[in-house]
Amino acid sequence: MDQVSLTSTTTTTTQIFVAPAQVIKGEGILAKSAMAIARWGKRPLIVGGKRSVAVTRETLKVIAKEQALETETAFYSPDCSETSLKYLHKKFKGHKADFVIGVGGGKALDTAKLLAHQQHCPVVTIPTSAATCAAWTALSNIYTDAGAFQYDVNLSRCPDLLILDYDLVKQAPQRTLVAGIGDAIAKWYEAAVSSGHSTDTLTIAAVQQARVLRDILFQKSAAAIADLDSKEWQEVVDASVLLAGVIGGLGGANCRTVAAHAVHNGLTHLEAAHGILHGEKVAYGILVQLRLEEMCLGSQLASTARQQLLQFYQAISLPQTLADLGLTKITLQDLQKVAEITCQPQSDIHRLPFAVTPEQLMAAMVSTQVPTHKTAEAIPAD
Repeated sequence: MDQVSLTSTTTTTTQIFVAPAQVIKGEGILAKSAMAIARWGKRPLIVGGKRSVAVTRETLKVIAKEQALETETAFYSPDCSETSLKYLHKKFKGHKADFVIGVGGGKALDTAKLLAHQQHCPVVTIPTSAATCAAWTALSNIYTDAGAFQYDVNLSRCPDLLILDYDLVKQAPQRTLVAGIGDAIAKWYEAAVSSGHSTDTLTIAAVQQARVLRDILFQKSAAAIADLDSKEWQEVVDASVLLAGVIGGLGGANCRTVAAHAVHNGLTHLEAAHGILHGEKVAYGILVQLRLEEMCLGSQLASTARQQLLQFYQAISLPQTLADLGLTKITLQDLQKVAEITCQPQSDIHRLPFAVTPEQLMAAMVSTQVPTHKTAEAIPAD
């Protein structure tokens, strides 16, 4: 199911893009997906990064020969940016493509999805890591050529086909799985604070699924990271790539991004942060969000949740501080820049049920490991 249309008694229609039209998953499953891919057209443009395209090239070449597909490859570069999209539109038209195959991580898949959305054609997503749920969602994030977040685009539907090949994902660095865990577990902390009191049926379902996702990751992440051939590894990959996408599909924007992702977006405006993975920045952003809840609401629940997360992060090597992110030389001016960008009027940080100033955010960003409310007492909550 990729779309449900709900019409209320006031004749307002809401379109909800829950899931890809088809999901195929398994070990070595890409090689067995020739017919599923070929149903979407005959002239695919393959979009991805150089490493991801390289690890799928031979399999896709065999599929193309078997199904008589005329393929062309284009690398997204330098980022999922307007410049990249302009280049890819030319490649798409020059090839006379009729659908897009996205291969790679979050930015590659976001680029492929947005290209297909703008060309009004089908898209197949093939994730090569478990770092994000981008293979699932009807959303693309746009960055500058330098890697700074600009805006997101809601797409007309989820991908037409998602192929999750565990053998491909196993070839990715372990760091990407850890980052994916950080990105996925944010769903609970963001959905709970923004939508935990919602009475909307699908939002309730999304929030509860976010709780389930958190519990799965708490219970199974350490074992998954320790053994790539374990059942836990496959379950954590499914949770990070697929279940996280379900939550965003059911709950929409309020269950997808709040302060944790807003902090990520702000950090992308620092050149020093460009080597940090999406999920690593999001994981740090969760701790910042919980500090804000402690500071602005005096929430003991948030304090307890943060202490629990700090132990979990320690166990699987997720960053707890700016220093853990590698931002040891960040200046006060850098921090202020991040805080001001994060608190811009259009930012997702304003999905929090309280107002946040740049000054409060800066205080939270430098105190993610502080165990009590003492630092917050001197900071007024507007």
